[in-house]
Amino acid sequence: MRVLLIGAGGVGSAFARIADRRGSFEQLTIADFDQARAERTAAAAGSRASAASVDASDEAALAELMAASRCDAVLNAVDPRFVMPIFRAALTAGVTYLDMAMSLSHPHPAAPYERTGVMLGDEQFALAPEYEQRGLLALCGIGVEPGLSDVFARHAADHLFDAIDQIGVRDGANLVVDGYDFAPTFSIWTTIEECLNPPVIWERDRGWFTTEPFSEPEEFEFPAGIGTQTCVNVEHEEVLLVPRWLQANRVTFKYGLGDDFIDVLKTLRRLGLDRTDKVSVGGVSVSPRDVVAACLPDPAGLGDRMHGVTCAGTWVTGTSPGGHREVYLYQAVDNDWSMAEYGSQAVVWQAALPAVLALELLATGAWSGVGVLGPEALPSEPFLDLVADSGAPWAMEERAAG
Repeated sequence: MRVLLIGAGGVGSAFARIADRRGSFEQLTIADFDQARAERTAAAAGSRASAASVDASDEAALAELMAASRCDAVLNAVDPRFVMPIFRAALTAGVTYLDMAMSLSHPHPAAPYERTGVMLGDEQFALAPEYEQRGLLALCGIGVEPGLSDVFARHAADHLFDAIDQIGVRDGANLVVDGYDFAPTFSIWTTIEECLNPPVIWERDRGWFTTEPFSEPEEFEFPAGIGTQTCVNVEHEEVLLVPRWLQANRVTFKYGLGDDFIDVLKTLRRLGLDRTDKVSVGGVSVSPRDVVAACLPDPAGLGDRMHGVTCAGTWVTGTSPGGHREVYLYQAVDNDWSMAEYGSQAVVWQAALPAVLALELLATGAWSGVGVLGPEALPSEPFLDLVADSGAPWAMEERAAG
């Protein structure tokens, strides 16, 4: 399989290193707005990798690059602002499309904390008939969250439960970054987007609805030495994907963010520094959110200062032949391990791995489909078999009722 990777940042670089280690693809073309960064990533990714330059907002240039690289699949590893140009370009070029975050949402104009407006992925699902007519596949949300978390949900539905009450993605970590009081371990641009937008919840009797940011705090016990953390509602793709294919009474996504992190995000909102529309500063037009991102350290470069474990997982409750059951399926990645093995910090390594594995399954035919699909639309077993052999295997905990 020939793959075109758009984005040579932290996740893109981790993807290239994992793919090289596994010998996954015949050819990997790595494209970025910054040609030098693409070349550095390609140089670290082995002899089958090459570099290119592209503007991810330029749909025509993207389609031309897809044709020139003769790629079978394109992986979108840039931030969600660029989902739709890449998504449409893949349709034009007639290639398989994958991403790790879906098209952006827009809150309901009159009732943002009650009703959904444009939801995550709506723009992509609107083009599903065109993908189907062309016989093409768009596999959306195939990072870790969304991605591995959705596969966990599918596994639970197929093999662990007769009926599911709740599917709740729960993410926590005990990562610290030496020398920084505040240093997000993932893109602050994306973090602001998902944490300050109205979180979406799905319930069987209500469908999708929204609530206040950081709502419904709950204490959740994480494995791998992380311990108990307070988790709060955050907007995330799983809530928009899981109910399309799996039966449950309620679907949620909650992060263990911590009070300090939440306070910083609330302050950015109060000051208007979360805005993406540009303001004039000394005659220069700049986006406040871009300024915030520029003032913070690049998460991709924090690996050697980071310590601790990050955990992504899916908590499922329901009934099985033995009665009520609760399980937590998860993958925990230690930053010291991912840095030693791959030179990538744990958060970006964990986000990149599922995309590598998904492309391998598509190449072998173990996964296939047409249209716009989420990971839970495909069988879980072949994917989880590969995760088990990845160096950071998945695990499951039985939880006591309640």
